[in-house]
Amino acid sequence: MVPSERFVRFFKNARQVIDKTIRCNRRSDGLYHAYNLMNLTSQSADVESLYEMLEGQVAVISSGLLSRSEVLEVLDALRNSRCYREDQSSYMLYPDRNLPRFLEKNRVSSELVFRSQLLMQLIADKNRSVIRQDVGGDIRFSGDFRNVTDLMVALDRLRLMPQYREFVDEERSLVASIYEATFDHQTFTGRSGTFFGYEGLGSIYWHMVSKLSLAVMEYCLDSVSSPVAEHHSENTGFAKADSGIHEQLCRHFRQIRDGLGLIKTPNDYGAFPFDPYSHTPGDSGVQQPGMTGQVKEDILTRWYELGIRIRDGQLWFDPSLFESVEWIREAATFEFFDSQLNWRSEKISKDSFAFTLCQVPIVYHAADRTRLVIHRTDEESIERDCLALTSDESQSVFNRSNQLLMIEVYFPTTQA
Repeated sequence: MVPSERFVRFFKNARQVIDKTIRCNRRSDGLYHAYNLMNLTSQSADVESLYEMLEGQVAVISSGLLSRSEVLEVLDALRNSRCYREDQSSYMLYPDRNLPRFLEKNRVSSELVFRSQLLMQLIADKNRSVIRQDVGGDIRFSGDFRNVTDLMVALDRLRLMPQYREFVDEERSLVASIYEATFDHQTFTGRSGTFFGYEGLGSIYWHMVSKLSLAVMEYCLDSVSSPVAEHHSENTGFAKADSGIHEQLCRHFRQIRDGLGLIKTPNDYGAFPFDPYSHTPGDSGVQQPGMTGQVKEDILTRWYELGIRIRDGQLWFDPSLFESVEWIREAATFEFFDSQLNWRSEKISKDSFAFTLCQVPIVYHAADRTRLVIHRTDEESIERDCLALTSDESQSVFNRSNQLLMIEVYFPTTQA
């Protein structure tokens, strides 16, 4: 049986290595590498990186390793990177690029061919089993090969021929390296690096943008104080020196959110802006409608925006990220199903905002001071200055027990 202390020590050591690895993947432009490729030989283990990718930035921000100022540096660099698409105010998975034309593919460099006596001899003998010279003079590998394994099979057949046996024995690894240098299969990233539609080149993949939005929102929340968890030092509010960083993080969040389609016109978005879609290619509006994975990130982000906070089973309201543009401009009627599935309506005044949480109506009001009013089913209403519910009150909301009729949250518009 392995002692628990060994597991703890192992995980601590592993985390140090992982953190170091993340730090080493910072690029000179302020972004972070998403993927590294390792080439193993009998003598070495070489590491190289792929081009910049949006998911690399989402991953490093979500890792929790970076400070708020470091996250801000990543977001500033991302906004100025080749991943940014100005026409959609959003980010592509990868930078767009021009693909080689069909006849430009499988063109073997003459310099590489000259390194191999086997390849030179095959061309001289007009043996087309591995390599051939076309009518234009370009040298190409056999079109029958799908990968280097097929090449190895062809070399095994050549080895059965006495005139090529010595060449094959000496240059098998060399020819394989020339093949891989020509096709560079190890950097293949699938359809996103080869297609133009279906989340391909030049496309914005909206699920990844939503993940970015949520990751940035979590850093915005990291600066907000909790009235029910003041013993957590990291959540007791941000220092004055950090207030500027907090505002800049919130600005980035709103730019990312607005790029998702919330404020776009159908002409800009290519469809009704609130419908979820898979991606937006470079030459058209959004494509592939459906309930994509993007939806769950957007729901979480929206709850955060509205100020819903839960810690240790206790519900509280934080209006610091709520925007004043959300207030209704004239009185209205709020209609909803309550926790008992009864259809209800409530009159909502101007400069208010209403939604339900576990089918309990929550109404925000612009006011001169912060306070919370809890309307109960069988008892008098409760008013308090702290925007937090007790544990019992929170559980009644989560359990849909119908003990709370409505919760009203008042706060100054200067906080919105």
